[in-house]
Amino acid sequence: MSRTLNVVVVNGSPNERSKTMGLAGLVTSRLNELLPVEIHQVDVYRLGRSFTGATLREDVSPEVERRIRLAEEADVLVAATPVFRGSYSGQFKHFFDLVGQYALANKPVILVATGGSDRHALVIEHALRPLFGFFQAAVAPVGFYASAGDFDGTLVLNGEVYSRVEVGLRDIASQLKALHDREETAGV
Repeated sequence: MSRTLNVVVVNGSPNERSKTMGLAGLVTSRLNELLPVEIHQVDVYRLGRSFTGATLREDVSPEVERRIRLAEEADVLVAATPVFRGSYSGQFKHFFDLVGQYALANKPVILVATGGSDRHALVIEHALRPLFGFFQAAVAPVGFYASAGDFDGTLVLNGEVYSRVEVGLRDIASQLKALHDREETAGV
């Protein structure tokens, strides 16, 4: 395998240092051990007024447009968000409001979320999975959730979280490898 998979993390956290990116970092580093990947990150909190003030895609700056296209053109998308009031963050949702309706069709998507307690764990099933179902994305069967007690700062400490990431990624690694091999054979 000479071609690397382009993995894009869309970070819905409003902070530079976050538990959400701690968990997404664990997922992407383990993915990097399983397959040749190149990882890019879109931090929605850094996109500025052109992003937050946009009601339509044509309202965004060229830089924001480039970040949206980065997510749309990814081989694999990692959608990572903290839980606010039982759902994904508003900026995270706004980013995907600007993504083309069919831009994520059949694209592998890995869901990552963090929350204050285990009570929010169903955000994966009740908010994130339906959002990416709308886009007709190929959402991984297992999403990754961790609560505040699983961390020391932004570092995941809970061994069960590591185990879930390991098992979940191993479950989809063969599909991602097949995607990689198919695109490499096709000369993509």
